[in-house]
Amino acid sequence: MLAQAKVERRLTALSHLIQLAVIVAAVGAWAFLTSAHAINPLFLPAPLAVLKALVHLVGSRGFWGAVGVTTFTTAVAYAIAASAGIVLGFFIGRSPTLTAAYRPVLAGLFAIPLTLFFPLFVVMFGLGPASKIAFGALYGFFPIVLNTIAGFSGIDRLFLRSAQSQGATRAQTLRHIFLPGAWPVVLAGLRIGFFITFASVLGGETLSSAAGVGYSIAHEGDLLDSPPMFAWIAIVLTVTVLLNLALTVLEKRAVRSS
Repeated sequence: MLAQAKVERRLTALSHLIQLAVIVAAVGAWAFLTSAHAINPLFLPAPLAVLKALVHLVGSRGFWGAVGVTTFTTAVAYAIAASAGIVLGFFIGRSPTLTAAYRPVLAGLFAIPLTLFFPLFVVMFGLGPASKIAFGALYGFFPIVLNTIAGFSGIDRLFLRSAQSQGATRAQTLRHIFLPGAWPVVLAGLRIGFFITFASVLGGETLSSAAGVGYSIAHEGDLLDSPPMFAWIAIVLTVTVLLNLALTVLEKRAVRSS
């Protein structure tokens, strides 16, 4: 066990070093290309110009207002997606018949590029956060419900029959068979659903909105002001990476403790 733990720690450290090397190489290539004037600054501004724009941006009132709008919109959309996805996936996944009937339909709907229907959300809910909430909740719903169905439908029926033969109640079966078996898959779906919801909200704000981080990125692009636009993009990328790392760690700990 100790040897295996050491190997896992070494692999984790090696993967982090590789990721860091990729980031350093990308920033180095970026600095080299801009200093050599190989690319028009309108398309790729220098790292120092983006850093200056970032410092100015963080100190402005508009920054925190945009972050607040996107955070609120994402939180509400994700809460709706997670609640609906888990509840519906739980009821469908426990029935082999319902699983066979509805999982292909849900997977097919998820394959449809829902961005095509975003103008319909704007018509129905307006330019405010409501249209982005509805759009993000719908897009984030599918990976959560599909993973929840997969988690509960993947429980070995032998365990269920064994528990029932020993007189286990429905509550005991749910507590000791269904939840521990489905939990890892459900957690993976929640993590994926969160980032899809976040990306959908940002995309919706970029396409049609009056506030938010996505709107700010699109606005700077319309003004052809590249440094602040790249500063916003850098903020989004940083937040996404940090959230992914944090949620991955929480997911692993939750799976180990279950």
